[in-house]
Amino acid sequence: MFKRIGLFVLTNLAILVMLSIILNLVSWFFGVNFGQIAGSNQNYATLLIFAAVIGFTGSLISLFMSKTMAKTSMGLQMIDVDNPRNGVERWLVETVAKLAKIKGVAMPEVGIYHGEPNAFATGPSRNNSLVAVSDGLLASMNREEVEAVLGHEMSHVANGDMVTMTLMQGVINTFVVFLSRVIGNIVDRGILRNESDAPGAGYYITSFVLDMVLGLLGSMLVMAFSRYREYRADAGAAEALGSPVPMINALARLGGQPTSELPGAVKGFGINGGIGSLFASHPSIEQRIKALRELQQR
Repeated sequence: MFKRIGLFVLTNLAILVMLSIILNLVSWFFGVNFGQIAGSNQNYATLLIFAAVIGFTGSLISLFMSKTMAKTSMGLQMIDVDNPRNGVERWLVETVAKLAKIKGVAMPEVGIYHGEPNAFATGPSRNNSLVAVSDGLLASMNREEVEAVLGHEMSHVANGDMVTMTLMQGVINTFVVFLSRVIGNIVDRGILRNESDAPGAGYYITSFVLDMVLGLLGSMLVMAFSRYREYRADAGAAEALGSPVPMINALARLGGQPTSELPGAVKGFGINGGIGSLFASHPSIEQRIKALRELQQR
């Protein structure tokens, strides 16, 4: 618990430090005056650069630190792929290696963690990734079902979903920061008639409220894409195994069991996640099984 809190604090401190460094470097190298992001001299080009730095820095840091964060926060027991300690580890390594070859990606790192049935993939690129399964999943599924789950995770890796989600989140963040400050300046100067060169209270209050409102709407778009991505990964697992049946069976088994919540850094890349709302990262088990049955009929 305290390790996860410490990691969260350190990650956010790293993001703040990187934001400060990047903003200063951009200002120095390109002569950008970030004092023009608000007030009477608001410059849209300057504001867009500022918004892009704010929008992408956090997402990119999370992406490049994703494997380290997963190992630390989940307490992963990493498997030495060249020297597995037992038969289960050997089978996992061989299965992941086979799927990596089918998907045309480099062999990822493989780990096991303690928890309810779940699995996830993360990493900064297709050829620099990590796949992990819980001991609960290994204990509750047969090997064909576990292989289907691994096929699902390897499909995320092969599809480049980690990078795509990061870029999409960065774009959403950029437009949230940009639009909230443009509208905030319009409210401050056009509606509240602030005639000072500096931004007034109307700018700050409006920007703050719109950061939350637009951020919420943006999250709905990101989660909608995440749900679409899950269907693709399910289909990828079916393709890798030559049949949708193992994935259907794995999902059916998951549907009857509790699944632990994954940390934010890897939540969107688990086999199972939140369901039933516009903010769900995964479709419902029933919807996913239905899509696989339609794939089976085709």
